[in-house]
This record gives sequence, C-alpha cells and structure tokens, in this order.
Amino acid sequence: MSLLSLGADMRRREFITLLGGVAAWPLAARAQQPAMPVIGFLSGPTASGRDRLVAAFHQGLGEAGYIEGRNVAIEARWAEGQFDRLPALAAELVQRQVAVIVAFTTPAGLAAKAATSTIPIVLLTGDPVGTGLVASLSRPGGNITGLSYMIPETHGKCVELLRDMLPSVRRVAVLGNAADPSHIQIIEQIQFAGRTTGIEIAPVLMVRRADEFDAAFATMEKERADAVVVHASLPAKQVADIALKHRLPLASGLRTFAEVGGLMSFSVVEPDLWRRSAVFVHKILQGSKPADLPIEQATKFELVINLKTAKTLSLTVPPTMLTRADEVIE
Repeated sequence: MSLLSLGADMRRREFITLLGGVAAWPLAARAQQPAMPVIGFLSGPTASGRDRLVAAFHQGLGEAGYIEGRNVAIEARWAEGQFDRLPALAAELVQRQVAVIVAFTTPAGLAAKAATSTIPIVLLTGDPVGTGLVASLSRPGGNITGLSYMIPETHGKCVELLRDMLPSVRRVAVLGNAADPSHIQIIEQIQFAGRTTGIEIAPVLMVRRADEFDAAFATMEKERADAVVVHASLPAKQVADIALKHRLPLASGLRTFAEVGGLMSFSVVEPDLWRRSAVFVHKILQGSKPADLPIEQATKFELVINLKTAKTLSLTVPPTMLTRADEVIE
C-alpha cells in the first residue's frame, strides 16, 4: 500500500470515528438529562364530581409551562372517602419518588406528613395550623406549604346564613366526620357562631362510616333540630339525600353539597385554589423550599342556594338572600 493510499485510509477512519461520535452525542446527552418530574396527588374524598377542580389544577400547570405527559407526569391516589387508606397511598407516592405531593383534605395532609419529611408537600386543606400540619401560616417550616380552605370559618358562617334565610331556626345540628381531625376546629367555629347568633347548636353528632348516617339523622329529628351543618369532607350526595328524606335543611362549607341537593353552601371558590396550588408546585420544581413559601388563605368565597331544594322542603327563601347569593340553583 502506498503512503498516499495509507494516509487516505487513515483519514477515512478518522472521519467515520468523528461521525460516529457526533451521531452518538444526542443519545448520551439524553441519558444525562434528568427524568421527567412526577407530581403526586393524594386525596381523601372520591374523584367523582371534581373534574372541574382537576381541570383548574391542569390549567395552573399549563400556565406555568407544564403539560402532563410532555414535561411532567402525575400520579393520583384517591382514597374514595376511606380515609384509613391514606397512609398506604401516601407510602406508594413516596416509594414512587415523586418530586412533590399535593394533598387535598386534612387527613391526606397528615398522611403525607407522616410518610415523608423530605419530599415537598403542597396542602389544600382547611386549617393547617389548627390541625398541626404547620407551625404557622407565615413560617410553615419543614417540607410543607400550600393553601388553606378556611373550612372552620366557612362552616361557622353557615350558621349565620341559616339564621338569615330561615328566621324560624332555633336549633341547628352538626354532623361531623370523626375520621377528619379538622372536625374539632369546625365544631368550635359552629358553636361560636351559635353563641353570637343566639342559635342553639345541638345535637353534635360524629360519624365515621356511611352506615351511621341514617341513625344520626334520626337522632336530629328526634331532638327537633331545625337544620344541620355538615362537615365538608363527608360524602355530599349520600348525606344530602338523607337530609332531604328527613326534610332537614342542610348547609355546608363546600359547594358540592348545594349542587347535589343541600339547601345551601358557603365556601371558597375552589377552582381558584386548585389553580393556585399549581403555582406552588412550579416554584418547588424550580428549586424553592416549602419552608420559604408562606401558606396562603382563601380570599374569594361564594354563597350557593339550591332553590329547588327549598321548594321541596316548602321553604320560602327571602329575596334578600337570593340577591346575596353568588349562584341560585333552580
């Protein structure tokens, strides 16, 4: 072989080697890129009827530049109202090594907190300070931040609204969820509202399972309750149906109750909070520490009155109340 042909052969091998290196570079670069972040979602209640809230969360993610399946993944765990399942579901998300956990309801927040002290947690709960989830709103500390539904306050407001809507109301029952620790703060606010309005709060009944609902409403009827305020984490449709059967006006601190047959609800504007929770997720994925992100409280609330239920119960809703309502279901 001549020196000329030998040199040409060497240059050809060098070119092939260089070409192979260039071709292989994108694969190596991709291998070094971080995996797609996974957002864990943990909820105590069922997913049923929460499509618009999930859509609001996705909207918030989209506004921050995240599209599920493209640059972020979501692992959702719904306890379907069986709150005793939450610790195991939280453990699944920790084992999945999610980048952040969004926890809806106090039991979900407590389960997430017990499952991890390192994975950031974004709360969507009623009273994170009163239930011991964080030390304070301004300095939550640890791995937790998020938003407060102000659930105790909205339930207390329901007592005042029942008085304004039904002047004959003298005695209001309470149906609390024994599986949700926030019932303590809720009952405190309801009883405080009773003292300020002159309405007797009784009976106060705690339930844990669906098969206890009928007996609870039978007790309310026996003790001559004029209306009932129901803990928002109880299954809305089932409880509202039983309340109608007993012809008892029902109010709650969650809009869903008015939508499915309760007389009224006074609650935060939920989609706003779910959309806002995505902002917290975005900040965490960008490197912010939860301890540096103060807990935000809801600032927008809505009164929803179910006029169809009022007619079923032969109740007359004062025009002033209809004017105050943000929405009237007919």
